[in-house]
Amino acid sequence: MDSEPTHAPSADSASEGRRCHGPFGAAAKGTRCPDRARFIVSRHIDFPLPVCPEHLGPALLLARNVLWPPHISLVR
Repeated sequence: MDSEPTHAPSADSASEGRRCHGPFGAAAKGTRCPDRARFIVSRHIDFPLPVCPEHLGPALLLARNVLWPPHISLVR
């Protein structure tokens, strides 16, 4: 039986989910913020937005579908 090997997620892919996605969510290639996300901003009909402290303010003002008043969670 031919089956594709299963791979455990690498450390890079696991940490990628904790990286800041910038104030808009989807950063252009090569422009993603290298900092670790410290906050999660909830959005209406959209995925939550992980951001670093530097991008928290711009994300609240500029990101699509941010709930108002904003719902912000601290990432541990």
